[in-house]
Amino acid sequence: MPERITFPQDFLWGAATSSYQIEGAWNEDGKGESIWDRFTHTPGKIIDGSTGDVACDHYHRWEDDLDLMQAMGMQAYRFSIAWPRILPQGRGQVNQAGLDFYDRLVDGLLARGIAPFVTLYHWDLPQALEDAGGWPARATAEAFVAYADAVSARLGDRVTRWITHNEPWVAAFLGYGMGVHAPGVQDFQKAAAAAHHILLSHGWAAPVIRANSADAQVGITLNLYDVAPASPSPQDYRAARELDGFLNRWFLDPIYGRHYPQDVTAWFERVHGVQMNFVAADDVNSIAAPIDFLGVNYYTRHVVRAPDEDNAPRTIHTEDSEFTEMGWEVAPRSLFRLLNRLHFEYHIPSIYITENGAAFSDIVSEDGRVHDRRRLAYLKAHFKAAHDAIQCGVPLNGYFVWSLMDNFEWAFGYTKRFGIIYVDFDAQQRIIKDSGRWYREVIARNGFDD
Repeated sequence: MPERITFPQDFLWGAATSSYQIEGAWNEDGKGESIWDRFTHTPGKIIDGSTGDVACDHYHRWEDDLDLMQAMGMQAYRFSIAWPRILPQGRGQVNQAGLDFYDRLVDGLLARGIAPFVTLYHWDLPQALEDAGGWPARATAEAFVAYADAVSARLGDRVTRWITHNEPWVAAFLGYGMGVHAPGVQDFQKAAAAAHHILLSHGWAAPVIRANSADAQVGITLNLYDVAPASPSPQDYRAARELDGFLNRWFLDPIYGRHYPQDVTAWFERVHGVQMNFVAADDVNSIAAPIDFLGVNYYTRHVVRAPDEDNAPRTIHTEDSEFTEMGWEVAPRSLFRLLNRLHFEYHIPSIYITENGAAFSDIVSEDGRVHDRRRLAYLKAHFKAAHDAIQCGVPLNGYFVWSLMDNFEWAFGYTKRFGIIYVDFDAQQRIIKDSGRWYREVIARNGFDD
């Protein structure tokens, strides 16, 4: 007999998207230019030469997309606001047409019984702010607070779940350190400063959001990993500890009142020459402003081998590893370990999985359906790991699949498909994949047979 997996009665099931990846309408109704608009229009930055100018055309097709969510039984929807739609210059004059769009979107969700989870920043910084220094400049954190104020004042009477930032590590280190994401800067000192100012803006914005939204629950979403040494050797342990510090503890520790980890600041200085001169006296207290939940984006793990004399530490894989189209190892049990670590080490009162999913090559079959069996199996294994974590006492309160629909996948353009809804980008046709059909049954039953 198969085992029945049942989740807590008030568990929330949903899906996630982000503004630049789905909306399109990149220069309509008073929207300003974002760093991703500039980046994608720069030749050589995106693998297939594409842009998010149209993407899924969600800006014009949002009602149909919400109808699809309702048909799938979605209980919650995590989406992001495009900062340059609200403040085309990043600060100053508010563009009412931009607020009007999200006003309609929120009302449309509520009319369909779907709870809105709003992410204020999912990487599309107004280009005007980047021109003035971007996230490495402290003034950008101040501008973010004014932006958060404008959005929460308009939507706070109906939106009660707020996420300040999505994946600060990616925005800072891929955007300003490695240069593979917008704005395409390669300067580790600027990347570290950007990471700090993103965290600072989060801490400053949290009480502003609460003042505008009486029943607000405020959190932040981090991309986190289970990091383990490849062997018990001190060398492998040290290498794993360093990577864990860079990816995980550099953000978790200050958010939960532990300041920046000293071993990571020392590593930043030793390896990259970073000076922490961008940290003001009271910043660590501001970053540790109380939050109601942590959003966890989980995709894969890292098993770390220490460097030989002539190479850097590296992530290794076992011979039987399975990989997604992103080259990420499928490791559902690592989600279980990560959630338990967060609960027992940081004593977090409420956790949501705000992204989890997989990119696989999808095709429309002759029967008109998309039979994405590998994605279905991926989700099932990760749902099981999440359930096991709940059984261990982890306060996991909801799960958002990434992504609701195929979309513009950043530097990979349209070459990677994460959606549980297939999108034909030429015809803008939507098809619910087999994984989406199965997910509909999971939501309806609040569980599944293992």
